[in-house]
Amino acid sequence: MKKVMTLTALILTSLTFNASAAMDPKLEQKLIEVCKTGLTDNLYKFNRTMMENKINKRRIFPRLVCNGESFHEFAISNGANRVAKKIAPFIQGATSITDLAMNNTSSQILLVKF
Repeated sequence: MKKVMTLTALILTSLTFNASAAMDPKLEQKLIEVCKTGLTDNLYKFNRTMMENKINKRRIFPRLVCNGESFHEFAISNGANRVAKKIAPFIQGATSITDLAMNNTSSQILLVKF
């Protein structure tokens, strides 16, 4: 019984260590700095943070999540509209195709009599 308990404890311990995040602590600190500058509406501070940390906007902003929100939504919800406007081109949008014939239900029919 002791062997089974020991083996189970070792297996569970190894699983918990493998489940930890594989992010470099330095990278995590850089991203936290970017999130903190998203709280302010200071473009100078934002640009300086981006340049100091050498962050690629096209790679980071579609994926960066601050407090459970995308960075763009995070900036808007904290009143940093200028920062949100600056990164808006880097956010991936959603595209949908709408059939125009289906939307033409309220069109008027003209009757011409000769």
